[in-house]
Parts: sequence; structure tokens; C-alpha cells
Amino acid sequence: MDDAGGLGEFVVRRASESESDALVEIDAVAVEGDVGRRASIRRWCRQGLAVVAEDASGLLGYCVLEYTFFEQGFVTMLMVAPSARGRGVGHGLLDAVAASCTTPKLFTSTNVSNQPMQRLLQRAGWSPVGLLHGLDEGDPELFYLCRPQTGRMHP
Repeated sequence: MDDAGGLGEFVVRRASESESDALVEIDAVAVEGDVGRRASIRRWCRQGLAVVAEDASGLLGYCVLEYTFFEQGFVTMLMVAPSARGRGVGHGLLDAVAASCTTPKLFTSTNVSNQPMQRLLQRAGWSPVGLLHGLDEGDPELFYLCRPQTGRMHP
């Protein structure tokens, strides 16, 4: 992924360490005071793992790609500001990290209850590959796979 790639009305680029506070403001969990999420956002920015989508109005969302899931790419976090949802921001962020993924497989997961994320992943061409019980009581985690080399179109 280039440091700045155009996607219609917004660009996707690597987040800088100094932007962690701004990312907290668009993260629904962090903004409510979740100390762990705030620390993770700071760490992701410091380690260069986060990419952001932005337009002239500012940051619209962010995505984190790590290689800690069986040494394969894993989208640890995808967050789009509520005001930016429905504009293709999530899809653009997923496409950007898929294009930059250095492993043959890229995974992510979401709770079964998170229907909007499941719809986004399906629209973006990801395939459901497994279900894990026990992480969040009563709300299993659904895992998805994207194979970046299968010819999906990327920005």
C-alpha cells in the first residue's frame, strides 16, 4: 500500500503516532473510556500497524493489520466513524490492507451479532471459514478469509 492511495472522495494512508488521540475520538469503544482500547490504538499507531481513511473533513476510520494469527495477516480492528458509515470507507480500508498483506491468507473475525460487519465482509469478497465459541459469552466469533492473490480488485 502506498502511503496515500486515492479512493474516490477519501484517501487511505498509514496512521502517524501523533494521530492516536484523533483515532480514539472516532472509536466507539475508546471514546467511552475503555483504557485497554486507548492503549491499543496508541500501540498500533506507534508500531505503524494502523491505516486511516481521511477526507477534507478529517479522519473517517482506521484499520489494523497484524501478522500474529498463525503467522498470517489478520485484520485486528476495523472502525469507521458513525458519521462516515455507508460511504465505502470500511470497504476501502479492507481493500487497502488486503493489497498490502504480505501473506497468502488474510483473516479477520467479528461477533455473530455484528450483522453490519458481516455484510461488509461479504460485499468485500471475504468468505466465512469458522466459528469460535467462548470469547464473548453467548455471542460466538465468526472468522473470515480473504485471499489477496485471487485477483480481487484493489485501489
